[in-house]
Amino acid sequence: MVGGPPWWHGKFAGYGYRMTVPRQAILSTLSKSKKHLSAEDIYLSVHKAYPGIGLTTVYRTLELLVRMGLVFKFDFGDGRSRYELAEGPNTNHHHHLVCRGCGRIIDYSELVDEETKILKQIGQTLSKKYDFSIDSHQIHFLGLCNKCK
Repeated sequence: MVGGPPWWHGKFAGYGYRMTVPRQAILSTLSKSKKHLSAEDIYLSVHKAYPGIGLTTVYRTLELLVRMGLVFKFDFGDGRSRYELAEGPNTNHHHHLVCRGCGRIIDYSELVDEETKILKQIGQTLSKKYDFSIDSHQIHFLGLCNKCK
C-alpha cells in the first residue's frame, strides 16, 4: 500500500471506512500536487502506479472523499470539476482567481480573514433566516489574467 500521512487513516476509521489502495493512492496524488486536479488528471497519475484502478473508481472515491470532507470539489466554469485536499500539513485556507481565457487558477490567501468576517455575518443571517446549518464556503473570482486581458 502507498505510504501516506497518518491523519488519513484516522479520518477513515472515524467514519467507519477502510483505507483501500485506491483511496490511499488518490489522497497521495492530491497531497503531492500544487495544482487543482481533475478526476482525469488524478486517474492518469494513479493509473501509472496502479493499472487496476479505473476511472470509475477514481470518480466514486473522489465523491466519497468530498462527502467525508477530506477533499474540496470545485467548479471553475470550464465543465471539469477540480479537486484539492481540504486539510493536511501542506494545506491552508485560500480562495481562487480563475481566468476565463486560459483557465489559469491562482490561489490567494490575502484578505481571507476579512472575507471570513463578512461571510460569517452573512452566514449567520442566512442560517437564522432559512434554519440552515452552514459548515463551509467557497469563493472564486472569475475574470481574465494579465496575459489574457
